[in-house]
Amino acid sequence: MTSTELLPAALPRAAARRALLAGSAGNLVEWYEFGVYGCFATVIAANFFTPPTGTGGGAGTGPGSGIEALVATYASFALAFFFRPVGALLFGRLGDRLGRRPTLVLVVGLMTLATTLIGLLPTREAIGPAAPWLLTFLRVLQGLSAGGEFGGAVSVMAEYAPPGRRGLYGAWQSFTVALGLLAGAGTAAALATLLSTPELYAWGWRIPFLLALPLGSVALWLRTALEEPPGAPPAGAASGARSGQVPPGGGVQARAVVLGIGRIMGWSAAGYTFLVVLPSYLQSTRGASFRSALLATTLVNLGFAASILPAGLLSDRYGRRPVMLGGALGIAVLAFPLLHLLQSPDASPPARAAAVLTAGALVGLLAGPGPAMLAEMFPRRVRCTGLGLAYSLANAVFSGCAGLVITASIARTGDTAIPAYYAAGACAVSSLALLTLRANDHREPLR
Repeated sequence: MTSTELLPAALPRAAARRALLAGSAGNLVEWYEFGVYGCFATVIAANFFTPPTGTGGGAGTGPGSGIEALVATYASFALAFFFRPVGALLFGRLGDRLGRRPTLVLVVGLMTLATTLIGLLPTREAIGPAAPWLLTFLRVLQGLSAGGEFGGAVSVMAEYAPPGRRGLYGAWQSFTVALGLLAGAGTAAALATLLSTPELYAWGWRIPFLLALPLGSVALWLRTALEEPPGAPPAGAASGARSGQVPPGGGVQARAVVLGIGRIMGWSAAGYTFLVVLPSYLQSTRGASFRSALLATTLVNLGFAASILPAGLLSDRYGRRPVMLGGALGIAVLAFPLLHLLQSPDASPPARAAAVLTAGALVGLLAGPGPAMLAEMFPRRVRCTGLGLAYSLANAVFSGCAGLVITASIARTGDTAIPAYYAAGACAVSSLALLTLRANDHREPLR
């Protein structure tokens, strides 16, 4: 064993647990907000992207916004994702040069501030066309902070992980993503149950955004007490012979970043298709009620959450490649049957529930080992930047555009199977990139 392999094992378990908690706390806040935004896409469209109807009412009085307003809402959603690579570069360089802890404190503070301000933002009925522009600006701030969040958090988790446990430690990042999405969907479902539709559109939608303030404050407190991960970039390390790794002195190579994007594009596309876009898709194309759409979203996120940690453990034992390939190929094969089951008027509620649970579980097979797999592709001195760039670029293209592409394509073609084409196609391509993983990559020490 090398010294880099022994160092994490010698750390006190309490320090590793604190690092795991602090690293994952910000992810929960980030993805809680993205889950809320996805669940309330139709409400946000009505309040910010639909012009007021004139007297007395206004855009925010009910679900009267058309699909054009929903497309505009998802355009704002996508724009935030395209600022993630900028955040990954900016905060990744800070994390690699100045340390993980100050960067993680900065990004969670920025995310909390932007999310809270969305909850306080005046609607289009109140201030006119400035409202959607202000909302988009806050989404950009969220995109910047989210771009720096993943690289720093996953680096901390991987660098604190004992030998043979990187898959499990990295899986906690994805697990807190699932918890955040579940918290967002659960909060939205509770509000939809407790409030009338006019109340929900008038002021109820603000509550989940304002809840980010106490959540973010806890994450901020945890991160201020975080210690820097141990170890330093290994001097004179051998060139990265393992596929997709960055050789010493070479910086963050484009090939490694592109390969990382290919390996996780299925995770990005299918994850957002099933976990975030589903509520507005069911409402706008299948005529589902807001409450039933949120129930489906909650179930798919439960399936997602249930499979993440087992997938991380399995990848520590059998390797990243078989577990992630199983998820990618499963989605490529089952996307159309699962969507057909959801669309069928003859399908029973238990069958539909099984369909969404299965879809979520398959995404979890990709999300569990994914963070550790990316961390293993880059050496420590560029790890925040390298894995953050790969992840944020994949999310910008295949997650941020998911709602926009799917909604606009359905509006143009009338084909309600577009989500299945999108998820299955991305996972098919991702499967080819995952074949480049070597069987023993998960057993090698971090560099």
